Amino acid sequence: MLTQRGFLFVCVSAPPTTDARVAALGDADILVAMRERTPITAALLARRPCLRLLITSGMRHAAIDVAAAKAQGVIVCGTDSHPEPAVEITWALILGLMRHLVPEANALRSDGPWQQTVGRDLHGARLGLLGVGKIGQRVAQIGQAFGMQVSAGRPNLDAPRAAAAGVQWATSQQALFAGSEVVSLHRVLGERSPAIVDADTLACMPAHACLINTARAGRIDQQALIDALTDRRIAGAGLDVFDIEPLPAGHPLRTLPNVLATPPLGYVTARNYRDYFGQAVETIAAWLQGAPKRVLD
Repeated sequence: MLTQRGFLFVCVSAPPTTDARVAALGDADILVAMRERTPITAALLARRPCLRLLITSGMRHAAIDVAAAKAQGVIVCGTDSHPEPAVEITWALILGLMRHLVPEANALRSDGPWQQTVGRDLHGARLGLLGVGKIGQRVAQIGQAFGMQVSAGRPNLDAPRAAAAGVQWATSQQALFAGSEVVSLHRVLGERSPAIVDADTLACMPAHACLINTARAGRIDQQALIDALTDRRIAGAGLDVFDIEPLPAGHPLRTLPNVLATPPLGYVTARNYRDYFGQAVETIAAWLQGAPKRVLD
């Protein structure tokens, strides 16, 4: 945390309560919020009327009440955020799960069993995508390069739009989950897209299928997922996002053997960080001149 003449950059773990966030903000004029780690609510904003500029990494931030900020006269700005890193971590998790890379590497390093698992083939398997936006389409292209069949579904997707995205159309979410060896989630979480992968949805998946989530933890009923993994009703899960971050010590998603999990790494690359913080500084300088950049609606 760095304060200088009323400016505040928060570069540490997010304060856990509204009172702690209010105290951390102090009399800051400017707040730079990293991703969606810290809720910036109307209640918090009302208690810090001195705040004048709020900058978030990326151009979408579900944890910021932008309307409340604007009503209080706070300007909210964003930065560039690149989709490619999320695509890359998605495929790292898929490959790691399907080829058992972590247990095999750990066994080799610890002088354990030699070549103890049989990997699953991507070629000829079906990849199901829930969401085919700028990230989902890139994930689809890589799946096709591996020789996978790719299906996609979402509430506003139909056959022509699926064809335009280069994927097959799944007529329902249940059909998508039931017919895929790997399902990967790429829909954002918003008011019109609540948690949608529940116990009934997971029950549609074949026992040999894997679920990947590098989008939002709120897309999945976490307890239903833990139950399905514990009972081996699905083969595994690759996760880069969680309901609680950091995950508490001993949490099942830290310990289940059929989970390949990473602390959120999807956006953590040198290029993204250069743009997040470089453009934050650029925006502060522009705001001081009366012309802030990348203002959010």
